[in-house]
Amino acid sequence: MSYLQSVVKPRTSNSHKGDYGRILIIGGSNMYTGAPALAGLAALAAGADIVTIAAPEKTAWTISSYSPDLITIKLGEDKIGVEHVEELVKLSEKFDVVVIGNGIGRDKSTLEAIPTLLKKIKKPLIMEADCFKAKFVPKGAVLTPNRREFSRLFDRLPQDIEKAKKKILAAAKKSKNVILVKGPVDIITDGKKIEENHIHNPEMTVGGTGDVLAGILATFLAWSGKKYESAVSAAVVNGVAGDICLKRKRRVTASGMIEYIPEAIQISL
Repeated sequence: MSYLQSVVKPRTSNSHKGDYGRILIIGGSNMYTGAPALAGLAALAAGADIVTIAAPEKTAWTISSYSPDLITIKLGEDKIGVEHVEELVKLSEKFDVVVIGNGIGRDKSTLEAIPTLLKKIKKPLIMEADCFKAKFVPKGAVLTPNRREFSRLFDRLPQDIEKAKKKILAAAKKSKNVILVKGPVDIITDGKKIEENHIHNPEMTVGGTGDVLAGILATFLAWSGKKYESAVSAAVVNGVAGDICLKRKRRVTASGMIEYIPEAIQISL
């Protein structure tokens, strides 16, 4: 697949720690501890060197217990709020890509903080999950909404795939973002080019598959800097991992998919 070949970064014998992506994930809340962890573990499985998750303190300790491979920044509160904006903006400077939204929750202070974070962080951004409830559209980011989340930011999508594609294309062009609308058919566009991804199975409606997608996308973006190509490639690899998981385990879970990401990348190349 040409897009995937253009974003995968071959490893060399003189590589150093961090050369293959430093990812920051800002997310997590009292209710959602798994979402940022799934994104982080997916990024590592895709090939990122370092993944750090900035989360509320109790949530961060829980995430640390999931895997010693994940670094956590403990923000000292039960939510991410406006009081953490400057700390997170400064922290983001150390990373190649920042993912915002996985499990971040819907607290009023959190939703107030999101637009400021999206405006102030200067690194490549991936906007995910509860971020869309803030109803703020950044510029130059990669947005990964489902159909309902897309409607919060732009307009309701028709069921007809061709009509939906026209609306998504127009939204990406106007907002100057890459948009990946997740669904039975993923639609990915940068406002000029547009692709469909049909690699899915019905088991992938399970929670957390979008978090896995975000982690894969973050790694590809850190490697290449190519937003559109990374988004298309991540959608394909995510779908292939889901198909392998179904075949091997007869059931798809987000955590189960992560195991098959390296194999999915090799199959998709």
